[in-house]
This record gives sequence, structure tokens and C-alpha cells, in this order.
Amino acid sequence: MILSIDCGTQSLKAILYSYDGEVIDKEQYFYKAYDSPNPGWAEQDPMVYWEGLCQASLKLKQRNPRSYNKIDGIGITSLRDTMVSLDKDGKILRPTIVWLDQRIAKNTYKPKFTKKIALKITGMGITIRKLERKGSSNWLKQNQPEIWAKTNKYIVVSAFLNHKLSGTFNDSIASQIGLIPFNFKKQRWAKKIDIAEMSKEIFPIERDKLPDLVPAGGLIGNITEEASRLTGINKGTKIIACGSDKGCETIGMGVTDTKIASLSFGTQATIQTTTNKYFEPVPFLPSYPAVIPNSWNPEIEIYRGFWMINWFKNEFALKEVMEAEEQNVRTEEVMDRLLHKSPPGAQGLIVHPYWTPSLSEKNAKGAIIGFGDVHKKEHIYRAVIEGLCYGLRNGKERLEKRGKIKFEKIAVSGGASQSDEICQIAADIFNLEILRGKTHETSTLGAAIVTSFGVGKYKSVAEAAKSMVHYSESFTPNPDNIKLYNDLFSEVYLKIYDKLEPLYQKIQDITGYPE
Repeated sequence: MILSIDCGTQSLKAILYSYDGEVIDKEQYFYKAYDSPNPGWAEQDPMVYWEGLCQASLKLKQRNPRSYNKIDGIGITSLRDTMVSLDKDGKILRPTIVWLDQRIAKNTYKPKFTKKIALKITGMGITIRKLERKGSSNWLKQNQPEIWAKTNKYIVVSAFLNHKLSGTFNDSIASQIGLIPFNFKKQRWAKKIDIAEMSKEIFPIERDKLPDLVPAGGLIGNITEEASRLTGINKGTKIIACGSDKGCETIGMGVTDTKIASLSFGTQATIQTTTNKYFEPVPFLPSYPAVIPNSWNPEIEIYRGFWMINWFKNEFALKEVMEAEEQNVRTEEVMDRLLHKSPPGAQGLIVHPYWTPSLSEKNAKGAIIGFGDVHKKEHIYRAVIEGLCYGLRNGKERLEKRGKIKFEKIAVSGGASQSDEICQIAADIFNLEILRGKTHETSTLGAAIVTSFGVGKYKSVAEAAKSMVHYSESFTPNPDNIKLYNDLFSEVYLKIYDKLEPLYQKIQDITGYPE
């Protein structure tokens, strides 16, 4: 069997899988998502992730002592764009800057004349400057140069956990997703000779600070004696290179080609597919390396995404929270009833779900338009869900246009995918069949799929996915709702940004928010 580890923003999961994709047992270790020593900062002690892995693994072993002796391989998937600084002895130098962090660095990159002209012509100069400001390595260099001088390795969380388990500084190609000098098209570290590749100039991190890269399915290393003692995993067990949480989630939903797309109803709402042809989902923004070797996951994201469910719950749903506590059920189950109280289209209430702007819509803010005296809490909640689905449908159509592809169906995963009501709304808005997996633990399943290939059980990742991915429900579009949603999407939603963008910019100019 396979042990999969999924290290997320708020918890770490350790799950035992059989080779047919069945969950044998699961343990989840919760921790505070981050600390904020200053407004807008999001930092975490990386040892929290390691402690979570050790504790979850030991508890699994206590319940499954015989199964732990049958583990053929372990695979790790983790949150993206969250970097760990280690000194020459492998000691942590400072808390990691989590992907949700909002601090900004100063712009120091000065492109040469030809690139400066090219950036101006393409309109990408602002995006490049924004990416440079968001780079945590740039902030470290400017604000904590003594820490950066001591930094021997600057690695993503998966590489940190792989190091703790194996003693190596190896990581998967498919895990290198973040503001780092990576050539996504060629799937290797960027070099100065890469004429069309700017990440080496925007994020000038020394090559020896970065891990050695292994193709997904390749061998990272083996469990050391010390790691065996702390985790309960047998010494010598193979550690297989997997990929990022979203990449593993995509393969965990059986998305092996462009006939199917993967919707992630998570904190970051995303739509991805898997292609063997590289294309940029948004001009000048890369496709990410997929866990299928020599393939990519082009992705469109809504940065805050289904975090908005928690936002709604915290701001509007005290009654539902208390009712859920009385009934000992998830608050989201009670909130689903609100969706039945509001008709499709929320009686004209529409949400533009950019509580945090995207790189392709740099000035976007969140908006709710169409209010009337008929609208209540249930209309707001439905409008939030519909707005997120409109945003993801817009992403779907962008992917289809950019890649010259056409999706036939969509697989859905993530916490909100457990709601039948939300899945049905998605089916109606996309006007496509929505498939939901037998397990919503699709990131760990994806890691198990890649690990199963890596230990030799299957001949390819695609073959492993075909055997290990199982769907439980299918949601087909309701013909009564298709025209309503098509009209609202094309005649209203797609026009919101262009109409409001000048006002969004004025708000920023006047208030200074966001910076």
C-alpha cells in the first residue's frame, strides 16, 4: 500500500491507500494557519508541518501496525508558493512566509532597453513589477539581508519535508510552483541564457540555494533511521516525487488530458487541465508542470475562491453556525438550505468574486450588484456561489480559447464539492456534466497515484489514475436553468470588470487600498 501526505495551509493529512485507490485509514493534524506579527503578514514555523507529519503518521501506525509494514512508498504533496529558509546545517532560519502573505518588496529590477520596450508594448510591465514585489525572496534580501546571507537552501514545503524524511535536498519538478526562478516551459531552473524567461531576473536566487529536481514518479530518497523513529515508517521506505496540492488534485480527479477539466472548490478556486502541449492560460503567465512527465497544468484561479464561504459564514451566518452546533453537523450543511430559499439567479443579485485581484484583472475588487428590497441573506449566499462559478466558467472559456481545446466534462473536488447544491449550480452554469470523486481527498489520492507509478505498480501515471480514480456522483445541467445562467453570464457578469474597472482604480487611488 501507499502512504500519502498532504500538507495544507491549516492541516496535514496522512492517508493510507490501497493500489485500487481505496482509503484504508486517515489521520488529520490541525494547526493554526499562520501568525501575523504585522498587519497583512502570514508566517508559519515550518516545524509545525513536520510535527504534523510525525504525529499523524504515528497515530496511523498505532491503528494499523500491520499495514505500516506493507507501505511500499510515501508521497508528499503540499501547499504552493510557501518557502523555507535553511542554513548550512539544515536548521530553520526564520518562519516561512505563507502564500497568503501580503507584504511587498521594493522594485529593483531594471530591464534592458529592448525588454523595457517589449514590456511596455505588451502591457506586462505592471504585472512584472507586481510579481517582483510579491516575491518573498526579494523581501528577505531587502529587509533581512543577514538571514538571506545565512540561507543555504531556499525551498518549498514539500522539499523541506522530503529533506526531513530522507536527508536529501531533492524535490519534484511538479512541486516548483511559486515566485522562484523556474523555467516552466522547459521544466527546469531558469538560466540567464533563457531569452524569453524573465524569472531569473525578477527572482535572482542562487542556483545552489535551490533543490535538485526529480521528475514526478522518480525517487527522492529513502526514509532515514531518524525519520523512521519519529514517524514510524520503516527505514529505507522509498520516497517518491509527487507534485503540488493542485497538481495532485487534478490527477486525483482523473484529469489526464484536455477532454476533462478539474474544478477545485478550495480556498483558492481553480480550474485546471492536463496537456502535453505547453500554452499560457493568460498571456505571459505560465502553465505549471504536471505530475504526468512532460505535461503541464494550465490554470485559471480565483485567489480567495471558496474562502468566501467562510467569509459569508463569519459575517452573516451566526444563526446557521449555532444551529449546526446544536445538530452536531458542519455549518456548510445548514447553509446549503439557504440555497433552496433563493431561486437560480438570486433574483438579479450578482457577485464579482475578486475579494483579492487576479494578475489578469489587476485592478479588480469584489462587488455585489443588483440589490433590491426583496433580497435577503439567502440571496447573498446563492449569489456568492454563482459568482464563483461564473468566474470559473470564465476561466474555462479562457483555457479553451488559449489552448484550442474543448472540454467534454468537468471533475470537481475541494471542500465545497461535498455540497450537492453547489455541484448542481456548477453543472447548470457550466452546462456540462459535473463528476464528483468517491473521495474528496483528491490531493492525497493524486499523490498515491504518482507514488504507485513510482514504486512500479503501474506503467504510467495515466494507467494508475485509470485504476485508482472512482466517481461517486454525476450532476447534469437542469434545462430550466441553462438559458438564465447563460444570459446572466454573457450579458452581465462578463461586462462587470470593464464597467467597474475605472471605479475600482479610483477607489484604490483615493483610499490607498490595496497598496
